[in-house]
Amino acid sequence: MATAEGEKKKKAGRHAPRNHVLANGIMRFSRAQMSRKAGRYLKKKCTPKVKKTRRLIYATKQIGGDNNGKERKVRKVRRPKYYPTEDVPKKLKSNKKKPFSSHKRNLRKSIKPGTVLIILCGTHKGKRVVFLKQLSSGLLLVTGPYKVNRCPLRRLHQKYVIATSTRVNLQNVSVPKNLTDDYFKRKRLRKPKHQEGEIFDTKEEKYEVSEQRKADQVTVDKQVIAALKKQKQMIDYLRRKFALQNKQYPHLMKF
Repeated sequence: MATAEGEKKKKAGRHAPRNHVLANGIMRFSRAQMSRKAGRYLKKKCTPKVKKTRRLIYATKQIGGDNNGKERKVRKVRRPKYYPTEDVPKKLKSNKKKPFSSHKRNLRKSIKPGTVLIILCGTHKGKRVVFLKQLSSGLLLVTGPYKVNRCPLRRLHQKYVIATSTRVNLQNVSVPKNLTDDYFKRKRLRKPKHQEGEIFDTKEEKYEVSEQRKADQVTVDKQVIAALKKQKQMIDYLRRKFALQNKQYPHLMKF
């Protein structure tokens, strides 16, 4: 009998929780509603205020003499007497970050020498070109060739390129060593300034392709075209531009 009465008292003391689960991870009341029911907003948090000790800039100094005020405030740390007339350049902290020249150059697994790429931006967008090699800056060196689709030797970023599964065998093709990033840098063109005695000198300097670049284009294109002729319909494939028609989605295509 004693045990039965004790169990009844325990059951009478229990109460159902205010908040209960409606579904997986979804509660009947939110956190804000539960804090309102518990009256947590009435309990004020008392945090003791810590007084900040100010750093003294000035120090009092005793001065002799009747007419000098006896005391004077003097700076603890004196300011410099000499200031440079010109700003001296200082090296900024880089947080151990390497400069762009020493970054690691990664290349996509789908891009290898001889891979046919589709250009996605610029004046030659939509054209199919042949990848030759990766330069020290990480850019891709490609060629049309120029006789096939009017795309010369140029640099491209691998972001703006689609790599196809078709490849050209470039084992017998030797790319000249002078084709580097400095080779493709544009020279600054001269713009005329109106000065005394030169009123009619208004001709602007225009960009012209150098003879060296023309010769390098011919030597590379000869070797690439000879490799293209060994594969059937490869020249016709590079001549045609890439384009999409109705109900054609690039993310569903296999290039």
